[in-house]
Formats: sequence, C-alpha cells, structure tokens
Amino acid sequence: MAENYPFPIYFILLIITITRLISTVGKTEQWKSSSSLPIELSTNKISQNLINNPKAIEKASSDYGNLVHDLPAAVFNPTTVNDIVSLIKLSFNSSVPFHIAARGQGHSTRGQAMARDGVVIDMKEFRENNKKNKNVDNIKVFEDTKVGYYVDVGGEELWIDVLYKTLEYGLAPVSYTDYLYLTIGGTLSNAGISGQTFRYGPQISSVHQLDVVTGKGEFVTCSKENNSELFHGVLGGLGQFGIITRARIALEPAPKRVKWVRLLYSDFGAFTKDQERLISMKGINKNSGLDYLEGMLLMHQGPINNWRSSFFPLSDHHRILSLVTQHRVLYCLEIAKYYDHHSENNVNKEIQVLLQGLSYIPGFYYEKNVSFVEFLNRVRSGELKLQSQGLWDVPHPWLNMFIPKSRILDFNSGVFMKIIQKRNITTGPVLVYPMNRNKWDNKMSATIPDDEDDIFYAVGFLHSSGFDNWKAFDAQNREILQYCNDAEIKYKLYLPHYSTQEEWTNHFGPKKWKTFLQRKYEFDPRMILAPGQRIFNNN
Repeated sequence: MAENYPFPIYFILLIITITRLISTVGKTEQWKSSSSLPIELSTNKISQNLINNPKAIEKASSDYGNLVHDLPAAVFNPTTVNDIVSLIKLSFNSSVPFHIAARGQGHSTRGQAMARDGVVIDMKEFRENNKKNKNVDNIKVFEDTKVGYYVDVGGEELWIDVLYKTLEYGLAPVSYTDYLYLTIGGTLSNAGISGQTFRYGPQISSVHQLDVVTGKGEFVTCSKENNSELFHGVLGGLGQFGIITRARIALEPAPKRVKWVRLLYSDFGAFTKDQERLISMKGINKNSGLDYLEGMLLMHQGPINNWRSSFFPLSDHHRILSLVTQHRVLYCLEIAKYYDHHSENNVNKEIQVLLQGLSYIPGFYYEKNVSFVEFLNRVRSGELKLQSQGLWDVPHPWLNMFIPKSRILDFNSGVFMKIIQKRNITTGPVLVYPMNRNKWDNKMSATIPDDEDDIFYAVGFLHSSGFDNWKAFDAQNREILQYCNDAEIKYKLYLPHYSTQEEWTNHFGPKKWKTFLQRKYEFDPRMILAPGQRIFNNN
C-alpha cells in the first residue's frame, strides 16, 4: 500500500508512529504520550505522575460551574512539592512550553482551573498522597513572639481541615469563605471573602508568608518584607505568577459559640443604611462589635430557606411569604456575634446594643445559638442534601460583583427590582453585603472598585440551573452587566472571567494592569500558568 502515498507524507507518518511507540516503552499504563506535550516530558522521571485515562481527563475538564469543558492532555498527581517544581521547570525550559493549571476542589465556575491540551495539577490527589505519608504534616501550628500564633499549611489543604486542626490548640483563622471545602491556594489566589471581611479583611489579609513555585519553576519563599513583588502578586493573582504550596496564616483565640441573628427589611435604603452603620461601628475593644455580617434577598423565585442554611421556622414561612407577595422582594440582614464562656453572660446585651435603632420590620427578628464550627460550616449540610438529590453537579452560572456604595441604590432599582423581577428565573441565593475598603491592601493583585467610597458591596447571584436552561441565566447576567455599563456603575467582577485582554485591562485599571503585566513577565514570562483564566491565553 506504500505506493499509494507520496514518500514524504508516508515518511512523516512513520516517524510519528515510531516516536509514539518509543515514548510509551517502559511507562505505566497510566501515561501515554500526547502530541500536544513535548517528548522530553514522556522521557522524564516525573512522567510516572502523569495520567491521561478518560476518567481523570474528564474530571479535569470540568468544574463546579459545569459551563466550560476544556480537555487537558494529561493530569499530574504530585507526591512532593519538588514534583511540581520539576513539571513547571520542564515546561519553562522546553522549546515549546505547555500550559499548566493547578486544580484544587474545582470550585471555579468558568474553567479557570483548566488547561486545554496542557497539564492539570490535581492538588486534591496531592492532598490524598500526603495523607498516606505518616511523615508528612501539612498543617502545623506555631507561636512567634513577634507575630503571635500562626499555622503553616500546604496550599492543597482544605480550610475545614485547617479549622479543625487549629481548634485543637484553641485557635482559628479569622476570615473565611462561606464554604469551607476549598483549598488554601484556591481561595488565596482569588481573595477569599465572606461576612467576616468587613472586620478582618479578605483571607489574603491574614497571610504572613507563602511558598510559591513560579512559572519559571523556581521555589520561592516570600512575604511583605522578602520577595514582596511575588507575595503581593500571588495574593489575589488568579494563579498567574505561581502555585501556592504553603501559606503562613495568622491565628487568634477561637470562640466557642455564635449568636446568629436574621432581621427582615422591606426597604432597601434602610437595609443598606443599617448594614453600613453596623460595619462602621467602633468597638470599645477588639472583641466588641459584630464578627460577621451578610445580607440576602428573599423572592418568590426561591424558597424561604435555601441550601446555604435552614434558618426561618416553618411556622413563620406563611407570614414571610405574605410579606414577599406584598413587597415583591424582602431583604434579610444576617449578623453573628462570637463568644465563649468568659463573654457568655454579656452576649445578649451586646447584641441588643448593636441592634438599637435599626429599621427592620417589627416582629421579624430570628436568632439561633450554635457552636462556632456549626456556624462556619453551615453550608455543608445543604451541600450533602443536594448531592443526595443529584442537584449539586448541575450548571452554576454565577455572577459575583463589587459595587461602589454610592451606586448600590441604583443597582437595587435597576437590577433587583427590574431585571430580576422581569425575567423571574432566579434560583439560588442572591447575596448583598458591604465591606470596608481599608481592610484591603492595594499592593495585592485582588481588585476592588476604583471609586473613592470607603465602603463597597459584594453582590452574588449564586444560580443553579438545569443543563437545558443555563443560557437564560447567563443572558440575565449579561443584561445586569450591560445595565451597569449603561448606568456607568464602576463595578468589578469577583471571580472574574473575560475573553479578551482588553477586558482584563479594564478590569484591573491602567495602573494595576501595568503592575500585573510586569509581574507576569518577571515570574511567568513564557505564559505557562493558569491559561483557563484567559488573561494571556485567549484560546
């Protein structure tokens, strides 16, 4: 049959076939050479950590959002940090570098932790490998005379495990995300926000030191004082400058219990005024004042209690629904005060003092008294319930935004009262709560509104949809963004996703984009890391 082919084509096909056969000789069945990866990868000793079986590839090609699906050429299961160093260094030194993305829990919503035709580092498998090694302890608590208590923790570890380990010492971090089954490296690469952010700052504000593997394959320890450009760049840097392999996080004495309160409002202006007042109150000492504050919408489209927490008593559901019918939207203020046995006798009095003069609807005050862990881990029970019903691994066309305080009333009238009401499709929690600007460090990559307001709002549309109708939610998201653009509301996306570098430049702003770009050229000059963000790799 050879005579049917021109010699050069036949010869090329033969060489490719022989090359592929040679590259697999002596390798495990897990790893088979991919034409999108350099041949030197398959001949390197770290190839034993590479997997490209269909199950592993499929898992690494999807995420919590279930909207984007990009197939990597292989998945990398490291057993040590040195394995990660070797992988990145090999790509950096290759004549044709390949893309690399670190995947923690895959909780991104737009493919941010994917690497089409590249390699996805499975940090979950890294964590499991560490658990099998009795000589490895990746969550260690220390005390320092200068900085106080802290925990050194691997970037692949989960916040829930950090919480449990530090509680053994009577200590805990102070800033969290609402969901604790996320990796340290994943949340620090974004910022890490929740109801504690107004007081303690985002999670990146509690970091003393990092170990990072840069896009050059260099292992670097950095802090505000040493290698500060890398330190500030990585925190909120969307994985663009390096992979976090260790973080040193500040700890404080842990409370025992939480007084958890919800109040209902029908007037958005009163709701935001009270929120802003509460996060601006100066406590008599560092233990006074609220520890947590968030807000959410109650609407016909969703249940009174949602997967984030069941709170309102069943006996009051009809009464609350009647108010929703009357006002179309209710606004729920959620606050929490931590305490222990020393402050137990005063917690109720402190709550009442804090709530004096608030303008919530009389008679719609609800409270719970729960353990510290139960409060912080409140989303877990809802997750397990949805998993049992097959409703967790569905599309999640989320939209998360930061809105300047000066425009939040406009946002309410144009989005909550018009777009959301008109489309009538919203399912899942809609969050709206304020943060203090002075708790954010502008040297870090995390980006907040440029407005001069001392307060800005986090707004989150945490949609869940079917596989056949997620585009309707996406269309609603686009309409919200278009409204903000037309109304000149200078928002910033949190957990951003853009498809062009021009959009990313606008996101960061000229000054911050210049710094971001300089850091990219310094720490990942061959544009290897985190291609799923589509900042420097738009394919």
